[in-house]
Amino acid sequence: MGTPEFPDLGKHCSVEDCKQIDFLPFTCDRCHLVYCLEHRSYIKHHCPNADKKDVTVVICPLCAKGVRLIPDEDPNINWETHVNTECDPSNYDKVTKKKKCPVPGCREVLTFSNTIKCRDCTIDHCLKHRFGPDHKCPGPKKPESSFPFMGLLSRSRKEESKPSRVPATSSSRWATSFLNAASTVRASAEASMTKLSSELSKKWQIARDGVGLSSSSSSSSSGSAGQVEECPQCRVKFSSVTALVEHVEKVHGRNNHSRVFKMSIDVCPKCSKGFRDPVALVEHVERDHGGTSKA
Repeated sequence: MGTPEFPDLGKHCSVEDCKQIDFLPFTCDRCHLVYCLEHRSYIKHHCPNADKKDVTVVICPLCAKGVRLIPDEDPNINWETHVNTECDPSNYDKVTKKKKCPVPGCREVLTFSNTIKCRDCTIDHCLKHRFGPDHKCPGPKKPESSFPFMGLLSRSRKEESKPSRVPATSSSRWATSFLNAASTVRASAEASMTKLSSELSKKWQIARDGVGLSSSSSSSSSGSAGQVEECPQCRVKFSSVTALVEHVEKVHGRNNHSRVFKMSIDVCPKCSKGFRDPVALVEHVERDHGGTSKA
């Protein structure tokens, strides 16, 4: 076999009925024997190890998943292992039922290449109905009102109108606390104005009465001379009521009014109309501007 130059060149076929010498023999990767060109396949030389490296996959009728059968092992054992561990019947509908276009009358199956998601309604459609007029798109969702108190006040009003008491949510609690704070600011501003006006009127009355009493009797004038008047705003002391009244008018008269109004006035961002009460501003925006504060 071979030539003097290449004594190992060529081998005989391992098939008993063939034994043909082949200079380019084939070695089977399963039984590791040498065969000629005609008997190189598993079927031709009846290879006993042909199915040892085969991969067999069975589709489960319950979950539509592939079950791999291990060679040299009972298929029933592989099947029981799959059913007891990873079989999920709810996956059957996901695999077998194909997603279709939601347009009435359209039977197009949505795949990777023909699926378009609408930017407005965010629903998948086929290529034929990808435009809004074709699938009667309702349009983008309307954003919530940008005015910060609108939704909270409406929710709090609805909850108050209900006969049964429901536990208040965080938003309703925040709206209630805001309304209470606004009412407190308004009440404190009105109280300070009333207190200031009443004190001024009292001081004026005392000043007018004190001047007459001091000129009529010396005993009362000696008693009033020792009395000290104190400013209710800055705690500055004065020897007479007249000086105290002049001090309040000059120093605290305009400052108090301007400070109170700065604290309580809120301006509408739409029409620049001022409101002392924040609740009145909210009702104005709902009534006159349709519930939006955008300019």
